[in-house]
Amino acid sequence: MQIRRTKIIATLGPATDSPEALKALLEAGADVLRINLSHGTHKEQAVRVAQVRGMALTLKKEVAVLADLRGPKIRLEKFADGEVTLESGDTFTLDASNDAPPGDQNAIGVTYKGLADDLDVDDLLLLDDGLVTMRVVEIQGKKIICNVEAGGVLGDRKGINVQGGGLSLPGIAEHDIEDIPRAAAMGAEYLAVSFPRNADDMNEARRRLREAGSQASLVAKIERTEAITNLEEIIAASDAVLIARGDLGVEIGDAELPGLQKRITEKSLAQNKIVITATQMMQSMIESPIPTRAEVLDVANSVFDGTDAVMLSAETAVGRHPDIVVEAMNRICLGAERHDDSRLDCDHLNVQFQRIDQAIAMAAMFMATNVSVQAIVALTESGSTAQWLSRVRSDVPIFALSPSAESRRRMALFRGVYPVAHDFPAVDVEEALVESVQLLVAQGYIKVGDRIILTMGENTGNEGGTNTLRLAQVGEGGYSEFHPSLDID
Repeated sequence: MQIRRTKIIATLGPATDSPEALKALLEAGADVLRINLSHGTHKEQAVRVAQVRGMALTLKKEVAVLADLRGPKIRLEKFADGEVTLESGDTFTLDASNDAPPGDQNAIGVTYKGLADDLDVDDLLLLDDGLVTMRVVEIQGKKIICNVEAGGVLGDRKGINVQGGGLSLPGIAEHDIEDIPRAAAMGAEYLAVSFPRNADDMNEARRRLREAGSQASLVAKIERTEAITNLEEIIAASDAVLIARGDLGVEIGDAELPGLQKRITEKSLAQNKIVITATQMMQSMIESPIPTRAEVLDVANSVFDGTDAVMLSAETAVGRHPDIVVEAMNRICLGAERHDDSRLDCDHLNVQFQRIDQAIAMAAMFMATNVSVQAIVALTESGSTAQWLSRVRSDVPIFALSPSAESRRRMALFRGVYPVAHDFPAVDVEEALVESVQLLVAQGYIKVGDRIILTMGENTGNEGGTNTLRLAQVGEGGYSEFHPSLDID
């Protein structure tokens, strides 16, 4: 049976709040669940995380939680009587004053009170990821008078972008400073930083996260023009990179987005960082039970480009059938992977390794691509070895055995890695290896006769201690047989 290597991130929301819907979402194949702190209350999000932990335990599935900060995104305030429909040619006012009334057909307040100071007449504003556009025709104090060029429906809290960027927003907003400790208290494995401008923004987020007592990994969302200028330093300061194509696309223009997506992916992989591709990947499935052919190709091409994960947003948060969307995403990823040419990148062989576990991981992947093996088995405390293993594209599944629940959940995002709970026997390496192989045989991941690669530390249970690599064969009774003369043809 083919095992999917590309990971799927699904966003939680009203559509997934029932236990039945959450269970169906996880059984359909979601690996990481995202909570969007831009929507809902902190209490609601904390309840969702608790439900995830409980359901993951019930299903015996390792699931990571990604908490997504609001960031300094400019949003509309709320409308008095619900969403409004604007027509091309309408006049509409954005009010940046502190006492702006609830919105109506003619005007609405905005969250960024300095917006009028950053805009000029003739600037093009894109609302709700560009679904509604309007051009600035006059600025009266804090009021921005606009002409609607492309009409549509506007609802509460929709985003606002300026084509070309250039807004003087901070990287870490005041509400993010409040949200980081809350995300830490929820126990999120990943924290996504929205709209970072440079490495300093990522470093500040990491500092505040550590001060809050969390060791969560940091995800940089590339979604503003300013980030492109500082792309490599942002990647270096992050653990993962998320290509947020909605805001990014409206700022740089849709024609530039495909090439930039490939560039971000390539540069992130070159720095051995996790890549997530997001935004409108299966947008039609908010309503439709099947994806468009364009969406199928979009997801598949992201897999071909080397993305580690693909993300669903509104499709699962508010869509009509979240589990069916995940099933479709799973099916498309598997199809793309069957046609994906996974060969060891020679660039990985020409680096000076700084860590022993990295060197062991690269040696294991080199062996896996040149010797016929059915699995790689990594005994890891922290998950570091598994992360290094996942950086090399291969069709060989990586089973990462760890006694740490936190490490296993974090590994749920690693491409091609399948975390498995296992408490290693104290000190005895041979016993640990035998028990590990027996466990994987019992769970159906490997079978007698399979050739496997094993990585471990000589002293099991020590973080960062992986220093041993073995080629072995699964023997009768579910243990590994180590033969120096093992035929590698």
